[in-house]
Amino acid sequence: MKKRIFISFITVVTFSISSRAQSKVWTLQECVTYAIENNISIKQTELDTKTAVIDRKGAIGNFLPSLNASASHSWNIGLNQDITTGLLRNQTTQFTSVGANVGVDIYNGLQNQNTLRRANLSIVAAKYQLLKMQEDVALNVANAFLQVLFNKENLNVQQQQLSINQKQFIRSEALVKAGSIPRGDLLDIKATLASNNQNIIAAENALLISKLSLAQLLQLKEFENFDVVDDIMVKDENNILDQTPNAILDKAKEERTELKIARTNLEISQKNVAIAKGALQPTLQGFYGFNSRVSYADGPLFDSTGNLIGVRSPAPFFNQFSNNKGQSFGVQLSVPIFNGFSIRNNVDRANVNLERSKIAVEQQDLDLQRNVFTAFADAKGALNAYESSVIAVEARQGAYDYAKEKYDVGLMNAFDFNQSQTLLTNSQSEVLRTKYDYIFKIKILEFYFGIPLIKN
Repeated sequence: MKKRIFISFITVVTFSISSRAQSKVWTLQECVTYAIENNISIKQTELDTKTAVIDRKGAIGNFLPSLNASASHSWNIGLNQDITTGLLRNQTTQFTSVGANVGVDIYNGLQNQNTLRRANLSIVAAKYQLLKMQEDVALNVANAFLQVLFNKENLNVQQQQLSINQKQFIRSEALVKAGSIPRGDLLDIKATLASNNQNIIAAENALLISKLSLAQLLQLKEFENFDVVDDIMVKDENNILDQTPNAILDKAKEERTELKIARTNLEISQKNVAIAKGALQPTLQGFYGFNSRVSYADGPLFDSTGNLIGVRSPAPFFNQFSNNKGQSFGVQLSVPIFNGFSIRNNVDRANVNLERSKIAVEQQDLDLQRNVFTAFADAKGALNAYESSVIAVEARQGAYDYAKEKYDVGLMNAFDFNQSQTLLTNSQSEVLRTKYDYIFKIKILEFYFGIPLIKN
């Protein structure tokens, strides 16, 4: 009994949690934040930033001395030279040798300094790239979010129209029975109902696809119960249209990430030129080396007259290590004279890339100017289109109400009445389209002005 009660309790809790999860609706802020945290493209760009940080560690390491140690042990069997007497004899000898070398760059044409500066700039460029990716994802999410809202409202319009037509069909049946309208009008309305059902199916499919697209941007696996809140207002909250295109352009030149990326890449190209030219200069390196060896071979032992009197055992390990040690140190100067034009070609190649970066900055300036003026004109046009569609739908609603009154008293046939109804539905759909087009284009214009899509 206790087990059944426990299972029932768990089932109720699970159902309650599942119901709350399914009933959750997403705001635009939540969608953008979630996408930035989970989008695959953003995660890949974050790895590029980590790579740039690793490259900077390598650039710092170029300033540190290099230290390498070596050790070896060998066996020599056969005719070998005795290291004590210098005589050749058949024997098996063992040798252990150790060594260590230290090297440090004293001067190398400032290549290390310029490499570090380039690495720092690469980190900045990688962060700008990450920000640009986040901005692009945010805009895509906003566009997909608004598309879901448009399809939801469009479905609602189609459903309302179906409900009106169903009521009209019932009323028309009564009018046909009363002889007020011909039976052909009833068939026209029945055909209109069938068309309404097709429109609802198409609207439902469009809504499902738009939810799927948004869920994929968010990297969500479940999208059947995915829904968004209807909290988007048609309002220029920041009065962005009160700004002039030139004012927006000036602000964009300070804020836009793609322009910052182009300028940072130009600085990186300048450092690449400096690094390539540094290879034309002489390099000066300091070095220090230490080595020692130990032999394990037995040697002959002679008396004062040169007679062999026995075998000498090898000296103790650490005694040999101390007696055989040697050191070397100094500086090495290397002057590049001719190397098959490789260094000069690297300089020329770096200069070409520098010119390419300069052109990229100029192109970004031109693109930004064109995009800002285009976005401003699009936003103005979208506002005018929305205001016009609102006026049009009000007029169509009045025309439809008048046509309905005429149809109800038999002064209009079903075909003309359906035409009026179709025009009203099209006007309502046009209001929705222009509404969300205007909202999105205002967001883009604010984006260029440096107003974030969401508040951090």
